[in-house]
Amino acid sequence: MQGKIIKGIAGFYYVHIAHSGIYECKAKGIFRNKNIKPLVGDNVEIEILDDEKKLGNIVNINNRENELIRPAVSNISQALVVFAIADPMPNLNLLDRFLVMMEKNDIETIICFNKVDLVSEEEIIKVRNIYVKAGYHVMFTSTKNGVGIDEILRLMQGKTTAFAGPSGVGKSSLLNAILPEANSETGEISEKIKRGKHTTRHTEIFNVSDDTYIMDTPGFSSLYVNDFEKEDLQYYFREFEKYIDNCRFIGCAHVNEPDCAVKNAILDEKISKSRYENYLLLYEEIKNKKKY
Repeated sequence: MQGKIIKGIAGFYYVHIAHSGIYECKAKGIFRNKNIKPLVGDNVEIEILDDEKKLGNIVNINNRENELIRPAVSNISQALVVFAIADPMPNLNLLDRFLVMMEKNDIETIICFNKVDLVSEEEIIKVRNIYVKAGYHVMFTSTKNGVGIDEILRLMQGKTTAFAGPSGVGKSSLLNAILPEANSETGEISEKIKRGKHTTRHTEIFNVSDDTYIMDTPGFSSLYVNDFEKEDLQYYFREFEKYIDNCRFIGCAHVNEPDCAVKNAILDEKISKSRYENYLLLYEEIKNKKKY
C-alpha cells in the first residue's frame, strides 16, 4: 500500500494511507544497511502486518523531489520561515543561513515576521526592505490580532509547506491560528535569556485541505552551511545575480577585490548592507572550515 510519512518518533514512522488511516511502521533493515533514513514527507510503500492494530513495515521509499537535512523533511513545495520581529529580536544571520540552505536546495521560501503588534510601522518597513530588495516574499503576522493569517492560508493553498523557524518566535501559536486542530503546544519565552523553549520536538505533517499540507518542524538555534565551496556561496544570495558578471575580475569573491559590482550595488543601496555583512561572515566561516 502507498502512503506518506506524516511523523517519525524514536524509530517508528506513522504513515497516512488515503481512505485507510494511519499505520505505525518500522523501516526494514535494508534501509539501515544502505544508510538511508526515512524522512517525514516521504512517499512510501508499506506491507501490512496487522490491519486491525494498524501496524506495518516500510518496504520502499519512492524517489524524493527534494530533501533537507535541517529540518529533516522531503518532498516540500515551499518553506515558510518564521522569525519574531521583536521579543526576541530577529537574528538576521540565522535567517540568512536558512535562506542559503533553501537556495541551495532550490526551494522557494516565504519569510514571515511574527509579533508585528509589538513594533512600529518604521521598524516593519526597515526589515521588509532588506528582504524584498533581495527578491523574497515577506509577510507580517500577529496571532494576537489575527493579522496575516488569511494570507498564509492563501500562500499555502495546494502546496506542502515546511513551517520552520527558531524557538520562541510564536511559530506554534501561528500554527494553532492557521490549523486549530493541530493543537500545537505553545511555549513561553524565558525572560532571563529571551530565548524560546523548544516546543516542537519532531516534524509532523498536518492536512489543511485536500491538497494542502503543513510540515511543522522543530525549532532551530543554529545552522551550519559548510557542504559547499566558498566560491559557490555568492550564488545563494539571489540579489547578487544581476551584478556578478559586471565585476572587473572573473571569479570575483566580492570581498577584497577592486571594481566589484556587488560592492558598488551595496554603496548604491541596491543590496542590503546587513545581507552583505552576513555573506562575508559565512564566506569566512566556510573558508576557515575548509582548512581542516
